[in-house]
Amino acid sequence: MVQHVSIPRGPIDLAGHLYLPDGSDAPAEPLRAVVLSTPGSSVKEQIGANYASRLAARGIAALVFDPAHQGESGGEPRDLEDPYRRGEDISYAIDALGTIPGIDPQRIGVLGICAGGGYAIHTARTDHRIRAVGAVDPGEIGASFRGFQAAGPVAALDALAQARIEETRAGRLTREQWLPDTMAEAEAAGVTDTDLLQAIRFYRTDRGHHRNSTNRRLTRSDPLLIGFDAFHLVDQLMTQPLQLVLAEHLDGTGFDSAGKRLWEMAPNPVDRMVIKGARHYEMYDVPAYVDPAVDRLAAFYTAHL
Repeated sequence: MVQHVSIPRGPIDLAGHLYLPDGSDAPAEPLRAVVLSTPGSSVKEQIGANYASRLAARGIAALVFDPAHQGESGGEPRDLEDPYRRGEDISYAIDALGTIPGIDPQRIGVLGICAGGGYAIHTARTDHRIRAVGAVDPGEIGASFRGFQAAGPVAALDALAQARIEETRAGRLTREQWLPDTMAEAEAAGVTDTDLLQAIRFYRTDRGHHRNSTNRRLTRSDPLLIGFDAFHLVDQLMTQPLQLVLAEHLDGTGFDSAGKRLWEMAPNPVDRMVIKGARHYEMYDVPAYVDPAVDRLAAFYTAHL
């Protein structure tokens, strides 16, 4: 069962879908619940829905939502990817969950996937209403964006500062592509990286495409991302139990080093599962990989919520 949920976030609302276990209209006791934090550029109908529906089938309520400024959620300007607001979105989602009849506000966890994993970790450090933390290939998007800059992050910030001056003078916001818009565009650009091609096949073909996922981010998002450290103070503040799920083949993606860093920093690591044979973007929707990941996550949440 799926309920549409409107999540108040100050002057705007976030659009969410709450996946509920069968029979939850009259539960014997209040339900444990998980808030999902999804990858950058994705909307709730994509990766989050794949995990939320499976968690609900295993008896755990799961709330997935569009970030502010994206998808069906409110917020202007559109296509902003602000890592700090992404973290705040999770806390507002927890606010909303706590008001829903049948949900136990003392048994709420978080599940972050890809960049959403970093956002979830960052939020869990200081929002201790989150009782348990799950992460699938958590990304440290700040480290990734710093690494993307050919001339280095400082030079990139200088260029972005000038770009914003010009943008303001022109009175027109500029946007960047997350990925090539089509496989043909990727081929023309000479893209050969296996993981990047898998990302394009998921997001930009019928396999995972959704009309609300624009594949664009505001250029002014990039300085925020370059300066972000998702795992700052994790070793001191994130006391919640951690379940980490990693694809086996992460070499060269940055998710391998991020997962290693998080595992070593976390004060209360419980379990680390490696999904044999999987690559990162296959963890989005391939049942042979997603199902065992959710089995482990569901067992973790059942034990710790």
